[in-house]
Amino acid sequence: MRDDALLTIGALAARARLSAKALRLYDRLGLLAPAHVDEATGYRYYRAGQVERARLVALLRRLDMPLARIAEVVHADGDRSAGLLDAYWADVEARVAGQRTLVEYLRGRLTGRDSDVQGKFVVETVDVPEQVVISETRHLLAHELPSWIGASLGRLEEAARDCGGVTAAPFVAYHSDVSAESDGPAESCVPVGDEAAARGWSEERGRAWQTRVRVRVEPAGRLAYTRITKAQVAYPQILAAFGAVEEWIAARGLTVTGPCREVYFADWEAAGPQDPVCDVAFPVR
Repeated sequence: MRDDALLTIGALAARARLSAKALRLYDRLGLLAPAHVDEATGYRYYRAGQVERARLVALLRRLDMPLARIAEVVHADGDRSAGLLDAYWADVEARVAGQRTLVEYLRGRLTGRDSDVQGKFVVETVDVPEQVVISETRHLLAHELPSWIGASLGRLEEAARDCGGVTAAPFVAYHSDVSAESDGPAESCVPVGDEAAARGWSEERGRAWQTRVRVRVEPAGRLAYTRITKAQVAYPQILAAFGAVEEWIAARGLTVTGPCREVYFADWEAAGPQDPVCDVAFPVR
């Protein structure tokens, strides 16, 4: 059949091994527009040459690729589309690697062999000095965390230039549980060098930003922490790291004295999935 020959939606569905319902959805999303739509009947007609595009979309869906990302792949040229596929699959592998850690942790919890899981994380303590921090607090759910953490820390690090500069690794403190059902709040914090300048910034910016900003003094103390990779930061696999530190604290009879936190000490954008980027930590005494 010539590439310019017209096919009904049913004929294309049969040749591409897709349903007519799927083809209508792909049309609405701009993934696979019909070559012609009859104005009187509304029937869709496709060119025979579109069978390959339809099959490509179907194969990408078998990778559980979201439709929005499929649109990027099919509309890009050959080299760029292959690069987009590679980037998506790298994200999948990083997520699976982190989820594998969570499964091992949960298996240990369910079987009562927590010590086996705890041993996969190295927990240590570190003493930290008193710090002046500028912070931004928000109530949000787990799926909103990644974009908000990056954006809020970026805003605070920029503001720190006028507050004596960044003096230590930024961190995110959790004042209550953040999950698919619980919205925290979470607090992004950046240690700065000039408390007076920071308080002036807070008064000015607090009125302009659509969120709660403040300056506070983080007391000196001790943190129990474990270091994790970029892949392990993703929710829910990061829960395994939090659980391991909590078990370590309980086993040594220590007391948690403040909100748990994630301390981001590395360049997130430059880091690979297996690079250490974050300390999961609890203040203890």
